[in-house]
Amino acid sequence: MGAARYNRQIILKGFGEEAQQKLLRAKVLVIGAGGLGCPALQYLAAAGIGHIGIIDDDAISLSNLHRQILFTTADIGKLKVEVAAKRLQEMNPQIGIIRHPIRLQKNNTLDILSRYDYILDGTDNFESRYLINDACALLNKPLIFAAVSGFEGQLAIFNVPDQLTPGTNYRDLFPVPPDKDEVPNCSENGIIGVLPGILGTMAAAETIKLIAKIGLPLTNRILNYNLLTQEQYTISITHGNGYVIPKTVDEFLNMDYQDTSEGPQGYIEIDAAELVKLQQSESTILIDVRERHEVPVLDKQIFTQVPMSEFGTFIGKEFYQKNVVLICQHGVRSVAAAEAMQEKYGDSKKIYSLKGGIIKWRDHFLKS
Repeated sequence: MGAARYNRQIILKGFGEEAQQKLLRAKVLVIGAGGLGCPALQYLAAAGIGHIGIIDDDAISLSNLHRQILFTTADIGKLKVEVAAKRLQEMNPQIGIIRHPIRLQKNNTLDILSRYDYILDGTDNFESRYLINDACALLNKPLIFAAVSGFEGQLAIFNVPDQLTPGTNYRDLFPVPPDKDEVPNCSENGIIGVLPGILGTMAAAETIKLIAKIGLPLTNRILNYNLLTQEQYTISITHGNGYVIPKTVDEFLNMDYQDTSEGPQGYIEIDAAELVKLQQSESTILIDVRERHEVPVLDKQIFTQVPMSEFGTFIGKEFYQKNVVLICQHGVRSVAAAEAMQEKYGDSKKIYSLKGGIIKWRDHFLKS
């Protein structure tokens, strides 16, 4: 049955049974079961990667479905890792799927990544990318990197030497993380669903090439793809300088990756249940920082609307409430607003941001 499943690639000239056995022995970790991770996972499972790990701590929301094609409307609210693992196992019951329903942080990254042979980064934030890159460099793990922005995507392989150059890493391209507001993410800037599908599939292809030792993988090169023109080109990556990369476990644990999942000291990210508890306090103000044209429209008797475009003026004023809960569409702008309020008010107020925003907790807001 196994040979029949993979017959079409086994009979391919230049692939064969030996390459298939390499896939079956491989252990691949896919970080992020989102727009990039979903298609990558599907093709890796279908190709017969013997052991696939999935890391993601997020739940499925309606806005995910146009690009995260492992999921359906009936899956909304369920953990991505659990649904993805179930679908992949149904697709190919002959492989092993390992669930990691957690968020990567400094204290767990090295342990988890050390269990796998190849790492595929499908995350969508810079904190995670630098964390994963530095861990892979320290552990000497091949890193398949994919990213999308607007109508363009990028793809590269790090920590794998070629005939001319020792393995490069993500910091050779981008030595230090950009400022928080310097590069928009897809939650704020938008994304057409097919683009991460293309890049995720290409990332799976590069992973298979690396494992099977076929073709010319994108080692020490970065591929740029433009959806609007269907043009692509590659740029060679050389070793850079001007950055610090940890050489030991202690150095790694002492790095500052600005983990926004925990938030800087002074504000706390909360869920809908915690929002309800805070809402019951007389000394709580709920602030919607979305622009006035955004939907759904929240009850103005409960939520005070202060768009980010007007936020600088608002925090110049005084208000009596001690608890400040900030809300936006996806939980990104509310974090920026929380940081601004923390800088202004310090410990005199307790500041909260709704993690995942209105989209993640849509059912709560439609009921309220």
